[in-house]
Amino acid sequence: MHNKSQKKTILVTGGAGYIGSHVVKQLGLAGEQVVVLDNLSTGFADSVLFGELIIGETGDQALVSKILEQHNIESVLHFAAHTIVPESVSDPLKYYGNNTANTRNLLQCCQQADVKHFIFSSTAAVYGIPEQPLITETTPVNPINPYGTSKLMSEWMLRDLSAVTDLCHVILRYFNVAGSDPDGEIGQSTEKATLLIKVAAEVAVGKREKLYVFGTDYPTPDGTGVRDYIHVSDLADAHIQALEYLRNGGESTTLNCGYGHGYSVREVIDTVNAINGEPIAVEEQPRRAGDPPQLVASVDSIHDTLDWQPRHDDLNEIVQTSLAWERKLQSR
Repeated sequence: MHNKSQKKTILVTGGAGYIGSHVVKQLGLAGEQVVVLDNLSTGFADSVLFGELIIGETGDQALVSKILEQHNIESVLHFAAHTIVPESVSDPLKYYGNNTANTRNLLQCCQQADVKHFIFSSTAAVYGIPEQPLITETTPVNPINPYGTSKLMSEWMLRDLSAVTDLCHVILRYFNVAGSDPDGEIGQSTEKATLLIKVAAEVAVGKREKLYVFGTDYPTPDGTGVRDYIHVSDLADAHIQALEYLRNGGESTTLNCGYGHGYSVREVIDTVNAINGEPIAVEEQPRRAGDPPQLVASVDSIHDTLDWQPRHDDLNEIVQTSLAWERKLQSR
């Protein structure tokens, strides 16, 4: 075992955001030394429960280099990104700037500072509209929006840099992240959220008037889209396990993060209604362009590679923690 004092510090970019803050909490509870870099454009300072928060940009090379050097950073977990797909379509350069160009600047700093481990938040959006409903890591990448493309470009930079330096990386391609910290300390506070379970919870507490269901005529069991929803606490744990994997000499790899099974939009709504105790208002709309009928992760790779045991693979728990967090936000 490492002596705690010898453990190197970890830099978490975007650590004040939804997923980053859950990872920072788990790192802190595990006794790791953490520094968070976040510009607070969509994150919240009070979500950072451990470590030191530095407010700034991941693309600011002078600042990043200073942090890497002063804190003797060995591992970087990179979450900082814009994540709203429709916005990426209407404002592509915002996404290529923050998600791609800033990642390039961050990687240059990591190369100069001899950072050893890099864990990158990627997305199932790199696959676009896959031909097969079950997606493996070798499914062809073919993003259909600037968000997916901006993340894929970052994956490629990381791949090419790792090929010629000592940097080892794990790319984690997230499927549909949902739920909130079961302790209720942190959650998804993103403004103008677009994720189904978050939006449904907002309708349940009266923050939104209704939930729009886009497409009820898909070739799925009940006609609505099927997605692989993964609880944010399990996703956070996958990052902890990915870090252990790299520390133990694991080689660079790309892994899907999901549960390997999906729920339809109607199943999610039924679960929200049951837990909420009364039905939420729903309006059915035609399909949205670019929405695949079904997106489910093949999870053989992540289970073969990491010592990862999902503990929250339960739609009831995902919805319950989302509603609990929404009620907490409402009461603030």
